[in-house]
Amino acid sequence: MATGATVAVAGWALGDLGLHRLELRHSTANPASCRVAVKAGFTLEGTQRSAMRHPDGWHDMHLHARVQGDP
Repeated sequence: MATGATVAVAGWALGDLGLHRLELRHSTANPASCRVAVKAGFTLEGTQRSAMRHPDGWHDMHLHARVQGDP
């Protein structure tokens, strides 16, 4: 369900809305979100160290992106 929703929103944003690039970030402590991003066609571009504060402290974040023309 999460993958399908991500694919649908990305398709709309890159197609109908005409955006060129979408970025998706998630905590490295959340491997399920990483799987959703990859299955939805977002390429892992790197890790942002200590980039976002969560209730349990600072988390490293994965940065994924999808651009116009990606499959």
